[in-house]
Amino acid sequence: MYGKAVAPEYQGALTTLSVNSSLVDVLATGTEQLKAAERAGQPGEAARCGLAVAEAHRRLGQVREAEQAWKASYRAARDAGDTAAMAWALWSGGTLARQRGSFALARRLLGLAAELGERGGDIVVRGYSLAGLAETGRIQGDYEAVGRLHEQLLAEARRRGEARHTVWALEGIAQMHRNTGSYDRAYALFEEAAGIAARADDRRGHAWALRGLADVVSVRDGDTDRALALLSEAEATCRAMNLTSALAYNHKMRGNVLYRAGRYAQARDLYEQALAEFRGMSEPRGEALARLGLAKSRAQLGRDRAETAAELDELARELDRIGLRHAREMVARAQREFGLDTERAMEVVR
Repeated sequence: MYGKAVAPEYQGALTTLSVNSSLVDVLATGTEQLKAAERAGQPGEAARCGLAVAEAHRRLGQVREAEQAWKASYRAARDAGDTAAMAWALWSGGTLARQRGSFALARRLLGLAAELGERGGDIVVRGYSLAGLAETGRIQGDYEAVGRLHEQLLAEARRRGEARHTVWALEGIAQMHRNTGSYDRAYALFEEAAGIAARADDRRGHAWALRGLADVVSVRDGDTDRALALLSEAEATCRAMNLTSALAYNHKMRGNVLYRAGRYAQARDLYEQALAEFRGMSEPRGEALARLGLAKSRAQLGRDRAETAAELDELARELDRIGLRHAREMVARAQREFGLDTERAMEVVR
């Protein structure tokens, strides 16, 4: 049995904030309470309030401000001798690093956060940090290495009745099944996540689960109308909560659904919108995926083959540099889809 979802990153004077609070409101309240704590000479409270400020900036796509805020939170926690608060600040920094495509830094910060969380006796930040490490590996496509960790964290979350973390783990495992072609299993897990999130009033988790369901419904069933309806429902939540990153991924997925349906001009427009959104928040993974969809849509609409080949080659190099294995495989599939791998082989032979 799961209780109502909570946001453990809203701490100190901000514990009354809901997991569904608008990020604009979180940022305003967090900034006000942070300044009050600093004026009162309370570094521990400043660290806790600063964490919410950092997370609000990160989720709004304001990466520079997020980096300044998590580092300030860490310094305040260190001054207060609060090991658990230091761990939370490092968790925020590691999550931001992953969002920006700095995976080695993300692993280092999240590993330190897990270690400090255990040392400080805070099992929640330890769990969130291990989850961050698992998600980093999953995003990079290293499923074998992180699959067991996902399952372990899911079991721990179920045992403690933590709805939000259970939903996160289910969605991560579902995404790995979807990416390896196990669509029925992926659908079942996304469906379970959506149900738990809805009952626990975790609107963010519910929106991500709906996006996953839309993807599977589109690729497995070819049901474009239902997929678009699911994405519209998720988008309403993203807008209500100012979930900038989730909204951009929603638009990118809408482009995917339209592309699969052969509606290439509409897909192109959605990919262009998502690309601008990802660039605005300096999110290289989302940017790369939107660029890939845009290149494929333009190719279907008659773009010069040489231009398509050059763009896919450049994108492949960028993904190799970042270390996104699954996305790199998607580029390779696109090159095969348009016969560009065959052309390259023939050039080598000549």
